[in-house]
Amino acid sequence: MYNDFAYSYDILMNDVDYKKRTEYLCSLFNAFDRMPTLMLDLACGTGEFSNHFAKQGVSVIGVDVSYDMLSVAREKTAEAGNDILYLCQDAAELDLYGTIDGAICCLDSLNHITDYDRFCKAIGRVSLFLEKDRLFIFDLNTEYKHREVLGNNTFVIDTDDIYCVWQNEYKENNTVEINLDFFVSDGDAYYRTGESFCERAYTKQEIANAIQKSGLKIEAAFDDISQNAPTDTTERVVYVTRKVK
Repeated sequence: MYNDFAYSYDILMNDVDYKKRTEYLCSLFNAFDRMPTLMLDLACGTGEFSNHFAKQGVSVIGVDVSYDMLSVAREKTAEAGNDILYLCQDAAELDLYGTIDGAICCLDSLNHITDYDRFCKAIGRVSLFLEKDRLFIFDLNTEYKHREVLGNNTFVIDTDDIYCVWQNEYKENNTVEINLDFFVSDGDAYYRTGESFCERAYTKQEIANAIQKSGLKIEAAFDDISQNAPTDTTERVVYVTRKVK
């Protein structure tokens, strides 16, 4: 649910170039269709992608299951002077007020859905509100990344503002249990908190079936932030899908 972690999320993700990723997503929209006028940012987190797209003149609906993430997103959006509608909803229970003409789900957010039926349902709910012929672009961590990179490994993130120990446990069904233990500075002292969650990597066939079942088709699949085809060592795949029925 990303509760206390929501307020440390941007610090831990400071190596993510949101501007570059937004430009990449825009290039995919333009190459395969057109820029959306009203776009869904599913699992929007602290609103970085929502705000970057808003700067491009796109009307955005940001959806996330975490109240705390959305609280940070709303503060960020107010400071930027953007007008973004944020909804607190589970992806598998997505319920919008009308149709959208574009959708994104970034940074392996769909991997957090570890039940395959709910994974399929989440993609299906996006498709339900997506106009025909429009695009849903999302990315997923691969089986390779879960097995060889995350695996049973431990990582340490040490910055001026936060110290984080990230411990993984590889389980069945390509699932990794992630436990974060971090110390955050408030200027005078450090306080300790933690977060635990799981991510599941789905097989190519499971992903293809979920997409087809939802009335979408795969237009392209790329190695992360590139126009290259995925390889056996690709860690994240970007899927460009189109609503066909």
